[in-house]
Amino acid sequence: MKKLLLLFCILLTINAISQTEAADKEAILSVLKTQEKAWNQNDLEGFMQGYWKSDSLKFYGSKGVTNGWQKTLDNYRKGYPSKEYTGTLSFTIEAITKIEDDSYYVMGQFHLVRDVGNANGVFLIIFRKIEGEWKVIADLSC
Repeated sequence: MKKLLLLFCILLTINAISQTEAADKEAILSVLKTQEKAWNQNDLEGFMQGYWKSDSLKFYGSKGVTNGWQKTLDNYRKGYPSKEYTGTLSFTIEAITKIEDDSYYVMGQFHLVRDVGNANGVFLIIFRKIEGEWKVIADLSC
C-alpha cells in the first residue's frame, strides 16, 4: 500500500510540473504574439513591452552588444524609422526550453516582409518571470 501511495504522489507531482511548464510556454508564446502585433502596427515601444525594462537587459545583434532597455529601443527607432522599415513581422518558434524555475530559452526565426526589402534571421532569447510577468532578459538576433 505504501508503494502504491508513493507512486500516486510521484505521478501527481509529474503531472503538476508538466502542467506548469505548459502554462509557462503558453504565456511566453502570448508575449511573442503581442510583440508581433505591436511591431506590425509600427509600435516599437509596444513591442519593447515584452522586454525587461532594465539597464541589465542584453541585446546582441549585428552591431554588437547593447545594454539596457532604453538603448535597445533607441536602436530599434534608428534602424526602423517608419512602417516601410518595420513592415510585417512573423516568428517561427523552433523550441521553448526550460532552463530553471522561472527561466526559459526560445529559439526561432524572424521574418520581416517590407517595402525596403525583406529580412529574415534567427534568434535565441531568454525569458525570465519577473514580478509575475514573462520578460525577455537577453536577445541574440542575427
